[in-house]
Amino acid sequence: MTEHFSTPASTSRELIAFRIGDQEFCVDIMAVREIRGWTPATPLPRAPGFMKGVINLRGAVLPIIDLGVRFGLKTSEPTARHVIMVAHIGGRMVGLLVDAVSDIIQLNDEQVQPTPDVASDHVKTFVKGIFALEGRMISLIELDRIVPDIEAEAA
Repeated sequence: MTEHFSTPASTSRELIAFRIGDQEFCVDIMAVREIRGWTPATPLPRAPGFMKGVINLRGAVLPIIDLGVRFGLKTSEPTARHVIMVAHIGGRMVGLLVDAVSDIIQLNDEQVQPTPDVASDHVKTFVKGIFALEGRMISLIELDRIVPDIEAEAA
């Protein structure tokens, strides 16, 4: 009988929610190292369209990915209101350009629904699942899927 109680309860995790246009997304808060204001990036020649360029972050070169472009969404030119989430993805630091960071969410795994079949394969590449929270639909992003393609697309 004690075996039943030793099974782990649903996994609860903290996520950081952000907006791109009128859509909300979130990522695991443990991957995000800092959130900073938009700094104009130096473009790189022949970089994929979603690569805004690079910035100097305390002496380190930080590549900036425009998540809106990466997700195939309509995006606008970055302004002072935009933010860069500095995240640790696949063994490296990357800046993720988003419109705004909205809040921190506590979530249990069973609250996450699978990505609907009506979503395009491109969307399903990045979206691990979707959940409803206080009348909002928020997509859970798989950060590891954002960076591996950089090398393939740049080649």
